[in-house]
Amino acid sequence: MTSYDAGPVAALRRISFLLERAREDTYKVKAFRGAAAAILPLPEEELVRRVADGTLTDLPGVGASSAKVIAAAVRGELPDRLATAEAELSGPLTDGGAALRSRLRGDLHSHSDWSDGGSPVEEMAITAMELGHDYLVLTDHSPRLTIAHGLSAERLTRQLGVVEAVNDHLAGGFTLLKGIEVDILDNGSLDQDDELLARLDVRVASVHSKLKMDAPAMTRRMIGAVRNPRTNVLGHCTGRLVTGGRGTRGQSQFDAKAVFEACAEHDVAVEINSRPERRDPPTALLELARDSGCLFSIDSDAHAPGQLDFLVLGCERAEAAGIDPDRIVNTWPKERLLEWARK
Repeated sequence: MTSYDAGPVAALRRISFLLERAREDTYKVKAFRGAAAAILPLPEEELVRRVADGTLTDLPGVGASSAKVIAAAVRGELPDRLATAEAELSGPLTDGGAALRSRLRGDLHSHSDWSDGGSPVEEMAITAMELGHDYLVLTDHSPRLTIAHGLSAERLTRQLGVVEAVNDHLAGGFTLLKGIEVDILDNGSLDQDDELLARLDVRVASVHSKLKMDAPAMTRRMIGAVRNPRTNVLGHCTGRLVTGGRGTRGQSQFDAKAVFEACAEHDVAVEINSRPERRDPPTALLELARDSGCLFSIDSDAHAPGQLDFLVLGCERAEAAGIDPDRIVNTWPKERLLEWARK
């Protein structure tokens, strides 16, 4: 039996991370993350006792599968479920992109359970730290996106306090930055109070509705958002889906040259969205944005901690397109990033 000394919480978190990274079913992930949360506050002596008398599953949130993981880890043995996940799910996600990935300092697009993400803010921050990030921007959705439980001005204000508390607790070299993925409304305005947007560190503006709008109107809509001085990043610009459980979706039609020229003029970064089902922008548009002089942001658009590892997928695409790393804003140190984001 292989020995294991990291403890049961670490084992459960690692299994969850690998399942999320592989985009496995959400219910599987919740079982392990829920068990980790259930045993985290318990003293070691109680866990040892429960393993001995077989009462782990009496704890709310601990099922039969997670109990086996906990029991093995408490005994100092490598849990079978963790060994299987490591063997099947921990390999490289790409053939390329590693060199650029090593230069990224952080991630400008992530979601927590405040909107449509699956994990608490602090879990997203801790995982980003474990991946070597200097910073992570928390960008939960804005009010109009009700299907994603978008944040009202009141809820976003409360979340800013949570971000400050997380940073106070971490008190280290890592910073959780205040952000939003704000909807671009039909007329090109942004779906949040301007004074509240001004309190944020980074703002990603994205189209989530009426994706089949005719090209001239969509072009005006996107350029209107790009010209807004609060906008820092144009998120997943075509809205396409190329694979995955949600099915596929064609890309929005707009004058890409005009939009990217506006991005270059107004110092707005074009997002290279690293989610496997998005791969947005498509290669031809990525190259057009490159030739238009745009800045870029390689983002995970993570909705779970394990998905923060998607960044290398965007890095592989950026390397293939020959994009200069210094044009990628999340290769920059935090101070330079924030100076740029403040316009």
